[in-house]
Amino acid sequence: MIFKLLLGLIPVSLILAYVVHAPPLWIFVVSVLAIIPLAEWIRQSTEQLAERLGSAVGGLLNVTFGNMAELILALFVLRSGHPGVVKAQITGSIIGNSLLGLGLAAVVGGFVREKQSFNQANAGRLSSLLILAVIALMVPALFDYTERGLSGSANASLLDERLSFGVAIVLIFVYGANLVYSLVTHRGVFTAIDESGQSSGTGKPVKAKSVTHDAWPLWKVLGILVAATAVTAVEAELVSDALEETSTSLGVTTFFLGITVLAVVGNAAEYVSAVYFAKKDRMDLVMGITVGSTIQIALLVAPVLVIVSYFMGHPMNLVFSNPLELIAIAGAAFAVNSIAQDGETTWFEGVLLLAVYVLLGMAFYFVTPS
Repeated sequence: MIFKLLLGLIPVSLILAYVVHAPPLWIFVVSVLAIIPLAEWIRQSTEQLAERLGSAVGGLLNVTFGNMAELILALFVLRSGHPGVVKAQITGSIIGNSLLGLGLAAVVGGFVREKQSFNQANAGRLSSLLILAVIALMVPALFDYTERGLSGSANASLLDERLSFGVAIVLIFVYGANLVYSLVTHRGVFTAIDESGQSSGTGKPVKAKSVTHDAWPLWKVLGILVAATAVTAVEAELVSDALEETSTSLGVTTFFLGITVLAVVGNAAEYVSAVYFAKKDRMDLVMGITVGSTIQIALLVAPVLVIVSYFMGHPMNLVFSNPLELIAIAGAAFAVNSIAQDGETTWFEGVLLLAVYVLLGMAFYFVTPS
């Protein structure tokens, strides 16, 4: 119901921007909220296609469209010349999915139950990929520190870009290998994660027909997917254009907006899905939705943004200049790994995850702009 109400904000945002010429703060808020239902429509249409085409192709579709709204938003922010905000958005998505999304789901699902269980094999694979992501994101930052702080290299920026490009290629390769591992060579381990769900092979499950809405006609699926993606691009452009003036009006940094607001908005639909399935005691799906989305951000979306940035004229590296971002990503990976070890969650573990997210959020709020 809430998603249908938020759809009404799409024409409102266009009127505010192109007819009324309202203050950027209004345009930013309305456009950001309008992206939430669009992300949900993209998710639903992708699942409808996945059900028709099977788990293997469904997994590839989830790779392509699972974080489409967030990717589009990041591309427009990058085009407007804010690579630091895009990297903040990447950080915010990683910690948001792992801490906020999973934490909310664990609290809601576990509050009326003693504990909830999930598949340890799949959770272990996801947590291992998270550790890889932490290492991959730390290497460019440590390299930059070595070149600038110790060697004093005059070509540090160029070397950072080249290294980041290489890291991006390796991460995409690993993500592809993950697909082969979970969809081909070890498919049997992951295709029956839940008695009424299918593994997508990406960590983000393709739900079976018994738990989704009635099948849509193919023309409706494709029409909604194309239309929602196109409108998301329009709203993302409005958000990126109003970003700087909004941060000034609110008295916060664009860095803070990227790491909190933009990141949460791009994943809001997944948070709602995670909470819904946690209430149904479907923690396998919850782990797939939250942690699987984190994997997609770290191993696919971030590398794609690095590569695409070269063609946009705004090269972006993977050097997170603020150590707090790396600490946050490492902390999120550590938290997920500790929960995944026993294959169980409780509501109190959810509270701990939310507490870590709040602590990091407070630190990001007080960060001095560079």
